[in-house]
Amino acid sequence: MAQTAPPAARGHEAPEVERGERRTAAAAMRRRVLTAPPVWRELLLVVLFYTAYTLTRIILVQDGTGPAFEHADQILAAERALGLDIELYLNETLLTVPWLARAANVFYATMHFIVTLGVVVWLYRYRPEHYRWLRTSIMVATGVALLGFWLYPLAPPRFLHHEGFVDPVTALHSLGLYASDASGTLTNQYAAMPSMHAGWALWCGVVVAKLATQKWAKALGAVYPATTVVVILSTANHYVLDAVAGIALVSGALWLSWALYARCPRPLLVARARVSHRLAQRTGRGTAGSPATRCAGRT
Repeated sequence: MAQTAPPAARGHEAPEVERGERRTAAAAMRRRVLTAPPVWRELLLVVLFYTAYTLTRIILVQDGTGPAFEHADQILAAERALGLDIELYLNETLLTVPWLARAANVFYATMHFIVTLGVVVWLYRYRPEHYRWLRTSIMVATGVALLGFWLYPLAPPRFLHHEGFVDPVTALHSLGLYASDASGTLTNQYAAMPSMHAGWALWCGVVVAKLATQKWAKALGAVYPATTVVVILSTANHYVLDAVAGIALVSGALWLSWALYARCPRPLLVARARVSHRLAQRTGRGTAGSPATRCAGRT
């Protein structure tokens, strides 16, 4: 005749089972972090972020461009006080070499999108174990930057003709991001603070320098951010301070995302598993089957 466990024994067994399930959930979460999410979800995130970027332009048009020029005066005054106002020198130097200025215009108009998209696709395809935390870092930085575009619109130096700045695109009738009126209406030309040209370039450089295996690729990863900063300053599209702000923003987002994903403390994973487990119980799924694993999959 089968014997049943005493009530006291069963009471001690239940917490042990629950702790085991939470450990299983924590392990499942760690495995999930090392895999890339579905493509459709990533495409949806891109659409949402582009929509948010477009909305900043609508809000700016409603408020007018006056604040953007006031902020430009503030930035220039601060840079002059700090001795950082090198934009005009770089702009004048670039215009003395027309072929280089045209190349810089094309670089500014294309590489920001081509390189970033290429690195994201490469990361998703060939380094999926790093994709989630790196993708999250650039999303967080871009989200914060959108707030900056909205709260602190900033006219780029190329609009400040009274300060001596010259737009290489119009001066040389060159290809460029704002070469036509149509292209100018599709983007927010006052979204200069922080500079996501500088921020995204740093993100791409970190990814390639850290994860590429070929030495020449690592070298390109190191050179690309520096080249981008020189281009955005010399073409009079950004200031030193908004380039610094973009770099600082992405650097902070990279560190935060790395800490939460790649080096997430075990107690935090267990805590997340505990919350998921309790939510599953309250929604009626209980503990049948493998609830811990299911909770991890939904997080």
